[in-house]
Amino acid sequence: MIKCPYCGKEFDEKDQPKEKWYFTNYWVVIALLCFGPLALPLVWFNPRYNPRTKWIVSILVIIITIISIWIYMILKAFLLNLMQQLQHQLGGIG
Repeated sequence: MIKCPYCGKEFDEKDQPKEKWYFTNYWVVIALLCFGPLALPLVWFNPRYNPRTKWIVSILVIIITIISIWIYMILKAFLLNLMQQLQHQLGGIG
């Protein structure tokens, strides 16, 4: 018999409430990798995670997002500069 931690009711394993599929670690990680900070509600509403874990994951996701945006902006500026140089060189040839 398993006892409910909230109400104390005992029930069989077959009657045990099933965990929602989107709260499994597998789907939380997939969502964080695909959607970044937009998937943080899955972390915050997950009943299995303690507050410390929620804060650590949130801070890490936000830091990774900021770094990714910064790298994107640097690469965009670099590629735009490269394209301008290429256009200038091609314009001088023709």
